[in-house]
Amino acid sequence: MTPHRGGDKDFPWWLLAAAGLGVFFYYRTLADDLQAQILFTLLRGVQITVFVTLVSFVLASGLGLLLALGAGAKYLVIRQVTRFYIEIVRGVPIIVLLLYVAFVIVPGLVELRNWVGGFLGLDPIRARAFPLLWRAVMALMIGYSAFIAEVFRAGLQSVDEGQIEAAQALGLNRWQRFRFIVFPQAIRTILPPLGNDFVALVKDSSLVSVLGVLDITQLGKVTAASNFRYFETYNVVALLYLTMTITLSLALRRLERHLAAKVKTND
Repeated sequence: MTPHRGGDKDFPWWLLAAAGLGVFFYYRTLADDLQAQILFTLLRGVQITVFVTLVSFVLASGLGLLLALGAGAKYLVIRQVTRFYIEIVRGVPIIVLLLYVAFVIVPGLVELRNWVGGFLGLDPIRARAFPLLWRAVMALMIGYSAFIAEVFRAGLQSVDEGQIEAAQALGLNRWQRFRFIVFPQAIRTILPPLGNDFVALVKDSSLVSVLGVLDITQLGKVTAASNFRYFETYNVVALLYLTMTITLSLALRRLERHLAAKVKTND
């Protein structure tokens, strides 16, 4: 038997099978009045899921990039503080981080604000004024920033040191070297694992249901508790998540191939 070569392009039978199963299950869902009602109920949670995922990912990516730059800073204190943050946060489960941020950190920040505001003559506020949705976003941002920081760090370190020295010899300052030399090359290494983190965040966004945020999972729990049709309800929940994650994975692969082709063309 001829061994498979990594460069060969296999016909995506798995995608054809997945698409066929998806069409079948969506047809069965829409054909049944109860399951169709469940689907339209859960679709209201898609907006929240997408919002939480996108906002958390953008904020986590920005913070992760700063952490990656801090890990390579020339000052020892900055490097140690950055490493402390990354290792501690990576060691805490996301669901624990969600609960800790929502019920410990946010109330603590509110108390600190009220204490400082007392000296400034500001009216006190209550922790309940900070919505659970934004507490969930904050927790996911903190949690994923540590993982994304390692992705950025590996990508930045993959750039050849000689090119950085050559840019420095041409008179480019630190920001210009990062913008024009380091980051454009690092993004080729960063994009695949960063895309994986994005897909993982779509799935982990379901954990915000523990805070009562009305995403797909929380609406599924409420719906199942009211109609006692757990099999049908959670089938639809799984179907919606699979639709989002598989579609997103395909889009990211297409983007990776486009960037790879663009690099070859430039070479």
